[in-house]
Amino acid sequence: MDQGRVEKSHHIVVLADQGQGHINPMLQFSKRLASKGIKITVATTLSNAKSMKATLSYSMITFESIYDDCSQGGVLGPGGFKGFLDRFQASGSTNLTRFILDHEHPVKCLVYDANIPWASKISTQLGIAGAAFFTQSCATAATYYPMYCEVYEKTPLSMLSFPVVTRLPKLRFPDLPSLGCSTGRYPPIIIHILGQFDNFGKADWVLFNSFDKLEEEVVNWMKKVWNVVTIGPTLPSFYLDKRVENDNEYGFNIHKPNYSNCMEWLDSKKTGSVVYVSFGSAANLCAEQITELADALRQSNIMFLWVVKPDEQSKLPSDFSKETSGKGLVVTWCSQIEVLAHHAIGCFISHCGWNSTLEAISFGVPILAMPQILDQIINAHFLEKVWSVGLIAKANEDEKGVTASEEIYRCIREVLEGERGEEIRKNITSLKELAKEAIDTSGSSDKHIDDFISQLDPAYLRHRSNYN
Repeated sequence: MDQGRVEKSHHIVVLADQGQGHINPMLQFSKRLASKGIKITVATTLSNAKSMKATLSYSMITFESIYDDCSQGGVLGPGGFKGFLDRFQASGSTNLTRFILDHEHPVKCLVYDANIPWASKISTQLGIAGAAFFTQSCATAATYYPMYCEVYEKTPLSMLSFPVVTRLPKLRFPDLPSLGCSTGRYPPIIIHILGQFDNFGKADWVLFNSFDKLEEEVVNWMKKVWNVVTIGPTLPSFYLDKRVENDNEYGFNIHKPNYSNCMEWLDSKKTGSVVYVSFGSAANLCAEQITELADALRQSNIMFLWVVKPDEQSKLPSDFSKETSGKGLVVTWCSQIEVLAHHAIGCFISHCGWNSTLEAISFGVPILAMPQILDQIINAHFLEKVWSVGLIAKANEDEKGVTASEEIYRCIREVLEGERGEEIRKNITSLKELAKEAIDTSGSSDKHIDDFISQLDPAYLRHRSNYN
């Protein structure tokens, strides 16, 4: 891109939150904007900035550290998770404000992770446009909203206002980071999460990593409340429309992927013959659940690729790898998009985090859902009950919520061999085509992104300010 165009282009700062599941969707959106001539600065912690600088090279994207988490221990530093959040806010808000004020290329808009509670105040104080980026599904936001109204506005909102949400199962809150003692109906971490809606209300746009035809009923309802814009799925362009140059991977990984082993092993397997098992970067299964899952895989004659993170390796039964070496491969991490795109994968056993859910849909891979907490429950419900592209392996109704090996084994067979499996494969193939259509030229998400860019001119922003 020539220097003249860079100088005349809009400049957007993207404020990313901690965690792979938050960073990668915002990073992919940044690449998409950069491909359309927008100058991007990704503002994040020092450790994240270093990691992305080492793996990504885009002339229109730069990385700015606004908080030195390396010297202060990050989430493992003083005060734990709450201490990290407090330090990130204190340093981050000051450094980000200074960066925007002093930068030679004026910033038109701050796109911020809605989960950062102080983000909207920055755009308001500086008089620039603000876009809240919600990294979970539209249905999740709709589910949280009545809780927000109850906690923050003291006016419980009837769930009857949410035709889809009323059918959802009860959410689970176990094993969440601590933010202090619980004094009310919801734990402090949930109160923190609900604070996103303050950012929603103050934003010029609310961006979602989803697409219109995937969550149509919920999107239409939400547009009555906020200026909702779907811009997903935010997968690397190579796997969708191939219009963003050199975009074939996310560019941010918490663990080092085992590329060659996984792909060489999968290359030797028949189409649709392998079950891929992964519970994402954040979910941490208890030893009992790992044992049940291991027993289910051991008793089946189905090939499997299982991601067991380094801190979970000790929970595996001692004889498991040896007993299953002829049909399975256990790795500590892999490139999930490469694996899901491989012809050998016939089923994905997943915790149903939103990124994993969207990836499976975009590659047309049926899901066996084993949700653990919060939005994963919502995503799993939609997979089975709304889209009919997967099955939920039912957990025991006790405190632990462990899913028995017999239930996992039954669901694997039903997805891969039964009549229900045929219906699931047909439905997820249809959703796969809709996902590609959404982000391709003139698709709904592509048009939304173009509209977002065109609305960065001052006249439109003044209109939005008066409207709000």
